[in-house]
Amino acid sequence: MLYQVVIPAAGQGKRMGAGKNKLLLKLDGVPILIHTLKVFEDDESCSGVILAVNEEDEKEFNSLLSEYSIAKVIGIVPGGAERQYSIYNGIKALRENGIVLVHDGARPFIEKGQIHSLVTAAEQHGASILAVPVKDTVKKVKDHKVIETVERSSLWAVQTPQAFRMPLLLKAYELAEEEGFLGTDDASLVERMGHDVMIVEGNYDNIKLTTPEDLFFAETIIRKRRNMTKRS
Repeated sequence: MLYQVVIPAAGQGKRMGAGKNKLLLKLDGVPILIHTLKVFEDDESCSGVILAVNEEDEKEFNSLLSEYSIAKVIGIVPGGAERQYSIYNGIKALRENGIVLVHDGARPFIEKGQIHSLVTAAEQHGASILAVPVKDTVKKVKDHKVIETVERSSLWAVQTPQAFRMPLLLKAYELAEEEGFLGTDDASLVERMGHDVMIVEGNYDNIKLTTPEDLFFAETIIRKRRNMTKRS
């Protein structure tokens, strides 16, 4: 059940307002990127990680990998102007042809059990994504006017990782490049080829750190997990 991971880490994080790559911000005294990488570093099923980074961040990222003894990063590739371009660079740098995961560097709370469930589903079906049921009422709006209330029972909020058989994902990216298609996520590139994408239910802790408020939520999750560890 081995897998590889591509992590796009070239975003500017403008909504975080940090003035630098948000993955370099510290959470509980440790950079966000390291929190994320540690999950894969400690998973025996992970055979390697590819990072897509901006040139100006590469030196600092390499320094962090050394400082925190991250050994599973097998390659660093240039980031692109869009997330999709960064991931495509990462996919082309992979060494194996099995299961590949794409994961947001700013989602440090992914759990090993969820990863393994995704990999199993991708092995069986070719493509699987992590998601949670939408809890809020959702309305379709135009010009600040409600058009309709959307039936919530069929709606899921998509997270990462997303897992795929490597040949399938590579074909989806090649087709998207040929046709100039820019998708909302990796699964959307596979979906447009007519291939089924299976849902694996995640949990609501697996947040993406996007705005300053998210850092407060992240600290709360860390305290919660620490308390649960003490009780056990």
